[in-house]
Order: sequence, then C-alpha cells, then structure tokens
Amino acid sequence: MDITDNQRCGWCHSDELYRIYHDNEWGVPCRDDQTLFEFLILEGAQAGLSWITVLRKREHYREVFDQFDPVKIAAYGPEKVEELLQDPGIIRNKLKVNSAIRNAKAFLKIQEKHGSFAEYIWSFVDGKPIQNNFETLADVPASTEISDRMSKALKKDGFNFVGSTICYAFMQATGMVNDHIQSCHRYQACKDLAES
Repeated sequence: MDITDNQRCGWCHSDELYRIYHDNEWGVPCRDDQTLFEFLILEGAQAGLSWITVLRKREHYREVFDQFDPVKIAAYGPEKVEELLQDPGIIRNKLKVNSAIRNAKAFLKIQEKHGSFAEYIWSFVDGKPIQNNFETLADVPASTEISDRMSKALKKDGFNFVGSTICYAFMQATGMVNDHIQSCHRYQACKDLAES
C-alpha cells in the first residue's frame, strides 16, 4: 500500500529514513530489554540535537557500541572511551559517551533487582500503552507527569541524560504511549498492537 505524507505524522516527512522509522518502529510497544537499552542510549545522545541526526548514525552506533550490549558497555574503560571520542560516526560528546557506560551499569542493576528492565520501565504506565487521541502535532506534549516521575526515578537509580523530555521521547519511541496523530496511518495500527 502506498502511503502519502499526509497520512503520516508531520515530523517524518523530510527524510526517507525518518519515514521508515516512523512506519515500522515509532510507537510500537517494545518489551525487549536490549532494544529498550538502545533507545535509552540513543535518546540521551540526541539531547540538544534532532532525532534524524541520531537515526543516521544508528547503525554505526550499533557497530561501535557492541550492538548495545549493556554488559559489554558497562565494562568500557578509558581506552575505549578515547576510541569512541575519535569516531566521527557517532556524536563525539564526552559526557554522552560516559553516560552510556554509567547507564549500562545502572541498567544491569535494574535487571538484577526487577528481573528485567522492561518490567521496571513499563510499570510507569501500569504495563499498558497510553492511547492518546491527538489531532495535530501541536497537541503532542514534550513531557508529562509520567515522564517527570520516570525521569526522577531513573536519576535516583543512577542514570543520567534522562530528563523528562528525553524520557517522554523514549516512551513515544518504545510504544509506551501512542502519539501518532489520529489521521496517521500508524495510529490505529499501534492502537491495535497495544490491545493485542
């Protein structure tokens, strides 16, 4: 089926990679720990930048960050950090690179304590995606009371680069919330996935 841009959320019209991401991933409920960890790191890397910048570097991130294996990333030392900071294929920000290591360690502690990160993170929405009914992009919030709570809890558990706006973007990406606008062809599809 051919989908036109007026059947998609407006934020993804500018780029084919954006459209593929929007049509296949964004808003799809994700309960796989490693994928959730990947989104957590990438959303943090995005801070202050556009998501398309991160999306274009995503495959290279996977390559140099050991497919986002938190056990391997938690063990990165100064040499690996230096190697990453010399790599033009990622966002070369020392705070963000060090944050990935810190967050991997915090992630492993959460897994140990709760059995899985998915169990922990989905508890903020009582295990079920929130279905919003927005008509325009202007209606979509940048953060909510739930993302505020998630941000505070993650920070308390040792994570950083997890402000409320980053947490809300994470919730949108991983389908904890369905923020496709009602006229988007993915709105009902994600709603159906959430109910299945």
